[in-house]
Amino acid sequence: MRFTPAPFLQVRASALAPALEAAGVNLIPLQARADAEVEVREVPGVEVELSLTVDEEEVMAPNVVGVLRGSDPALRDEYVVYSAHMDHVGIGSPDERGDSIYNGADDDASGTTAVVEVAEAMAALPEAPRRSMIFLLVSGEEKGLWGSEWYAEHPTVPVENIVANLNADMVGRNWPDTIVAIGKEHSDLGETLARVNAAHPELNMTAIDDLWPEERFYFRSDHFNFARKGVPILFFFNGTHEDYHRPSDEPEKIDAEKASRVAKLLFYLGLEVADADARPQWDPESYEQIVTGR
Repeated sequence: MRFTPAPFLQVRASALAPALEAAGVNLIPLQARADAEVEVREVPGVEVELSLTVDEEEVMAPNVVGVLRGSDPALRDEYVVYSAHMDHVGIGSPDERGDSIYNGADDDASGTTAVVEVAEAMAALPEAPRRSMIFLLVSGEEKGLWGSEWYAEHPTVPVENIVANLNADMVGRNWPDTIVAIGKEHSDLGETLARVNAAHPELNMTAIDDLWPEERFYFRSDHFNFARKGVPILFFFNGTHEDYHRPSDEPEKIDAEKASRVAKLLFYLGLEVADADARPQWDPESYEQIVTGR
C-alpha cells in the first residue's frame, strides 16, 4: 500500500527530556499514564525552540491476504474475512529497564497468530466451508488503521460480497475464560456468536459485551474500516493492561492456552457464518448510524 502523508510535527520525548529534567519534570511517570485523561501542566522558566524540516517520502507497508475458496457454487463468491494487524509501535523511548523495543506480543501478535491458526484449521477441513474465507493480516493499524483502510478501499473481492469481518486484536491476556466481543449489538452476528458459544462449552471461553463503551474501541481497530463499508463485524479483544503500548508487552506474558481457545471460538464462529443459508444482517438503526452516518 502506498501513502503520501501530509506533513506533521513530531517532538520526541528524548529531545524534550533534558530541558524538562532541568526543570524538575520526570517524563517516565508521565509516559506511564499516557493513556489516561489529558492534563495540561505549566513548566515555568522553560523555553523550547523548534526547527522544522519537512521531508516527504513514500512509505511501503505490506498487507498479506490468503484465500480459501468455498465449496458451494452458489455461495463461494461470498466471503467471510478474518483480520488482525501485524504491526506494533516499533522502537521508542527506553523504559526503566533501558528496553526500547516495543514487542507487541499481545498487541497484536496474539491476534495475528489466531488468524493464522484459524486459516490452517480451515484449510485442513475435509471439505471447505460453503462460502469462501479471506485471511487478512494488515500493517499500519497503530498509525491510524492504514492497512485495513487500504484494503477496504481497494478490496481483492467486491466489498458487497463480504458478508462478515471477524477481527482479533489483543486476545492473549487478562481473564483466562472471557473475551470481549465488541459490536454484538449492531448485527445478528451477536446472536450467532451466542449460539456458537453455547454449543462449545468445552472451550471454557465466554464472549461478553463491550465493557468499556466510553473508550470507543469500536472505532479503534481494523474492523471499523469494514463496518463503515457496510460489512457486519465482531471485534474480539481482551482489553488493555499494564503492558499496553509498552516494551513490556512481551511473549512470556501471553496466555497461549487461552489464546488457543479464543482461536477455536473464532474458527467455529466463522464456520457457522460461512455455512449459513443467509448472510448476517445489520440492526437497521446501527446501519444508519455507522454506515450512512445519520
